[in-house]
Amino acid sequence: MNQAFEVQDSANVDPKEIAHFDRIANLWWDERGKMGNLHVINPLRRAYIFENISIESPKMLDVGCGGGILTEALVRSGAEVTGIDQSTLTLEIARRHAKSEGLSIDYRCQRIEELAVLEPEMYDAICCMEMLEHVPDPNSTIHACAHALKPGGKLFFSTINRSAKAWLFAIIIGEYVLGLLPRGTHQYQKLIRPQELYGWANAAGLDFVSVASLLYNPITRGFKVKAGVEDINYMACFVKRGAEK
Repeated sequence: MNQAFEVQDSANVDPKEIAHFDRIANLWWDERGKMGNLHVINPLRRAYIFENISIESPKMLDVGCGGGILTEALVRSGAEVTGIDQSTLTLEIARRHAKSEGLSIDYRCQRIEELAVLEPEMYDAICCMEMLEHVPDPNSTIHACAHALKPGGKLFFSTINRSAKAWLFAIIIGEYVLGLLPRGTHQYQKLIRPQELYGWANAAGLDFVSVASLLYNPITRGFKVKAGVEDINYMACFVKRGAEK
């Protein structure tokens, strides 16, 4: 049974975050630029997602879709995908790129809290990747995602652990020394410890399925997936309670 869900009176949006992503909108599809690592990890994210989805041609939602890097990969894997984001400039980049690739993707400038009210229990799977650490209230985002998800549907998050190692390697070295991401992309206080994520998910009616870490090799500049939680990047899968047995 779907519980009542109401949109928050105050928008769960940080104007500084939106302004930051508006400024870097043109970087999304430059595979050798500062968004290059998102292209490198994209096959790993896609594989993790579809390892946990058993139905064919799932109806999916990409929350915080950005320029559409993951969104397009989901479509190419057979999913019907809606992508939502709050950066209008980034969405324009996403729409243009999808059109150039001949892909049909429903991109919307919409908050997940708004979509959840309009489309409750509509999606077989929802992805919210590298997004929770950019909103004022990640708990609200998680509850809204759960509301839009069908019972038995899968919900995927990826974020960064709030740890000393993450501060050093993901922010100081990653953004300010090596330039792997634009400076100012992440703020340490907004990073999310796994136990915080698990607690919010459980309260939203979600059961834990699995967690995996993305480990970066500075020598090869590549990533690999390792089961379990490490100190920096991790992905987690949850299933919504209430499916018929």
